[in-house]
Amino acid sequence: MKKGYIILIIIAVIVIGIFSWFKGTYNSLVTLEEGVSAQWSNVENQYQRRTDLIPNLVNTVKGYAEHEQSTLDAVTSARAKATQMQINVDDLNEETLARLNAVQGELSSALSRLMAISENYPDLKANENFRDLQAQLEGTENRIAVERRKFNDTARGYNTAIRQFPRNILASMFGFEKKPYFEAESGAEQAPEVQF
Repeated sequence: MKKGYIILIIIAVIVIGIFSWFKGTYNSLVTLEEGVSAQWSNVENQYQRRTDLIPNLVNTVKGYAEHEQSTLDAVTSARAKATQMQINVDDLNEETLARLNAVQGELSSALSRLMAISENYPDLKANENFRDLQAQLEGTENRIAVERRKFNDTARGYNTAIRQFPRNILASMFGFEKKPYFEAESGAEQAPEVQF
């Protein structure tokens, strides 16, 4: 009789131990996945901040550089594409992230051309509103880079966790999938050519 109780206690301890491991592992994976989602939101917030600055910047430049209409139109068009591209964190994969990078890269390129216009217009460069907007845009670009790096760090932690044994078994059972990373844009590995 005593032997039966001991066996039941041992089985109960094993079952409780296995349940505790499943519960703890599952909850930690959920926490990591939510961290990726939260960090994705931070990236989107910074992209939104940049797109919100663009109309003020375009309007400021318009007053000084009216015959630069093609550049202004390119910025406006790139902004429209960027605001239309919304990616839910659940739909995040290599393909959607590549599309987002392409759209955001197009916007960055158009903004670079817009900033280059200021070199041709000394009055524009001296305009306080333009300088403030330019400083805010530069700050936002830095914030985007920081948030993208943080997203990659968070995604790496999550991806590592779902691939480690024995967590990978539980992760595959409950559909935890690998998250993509932001990658450098093509050509970023080459330094720009400077000529004097």
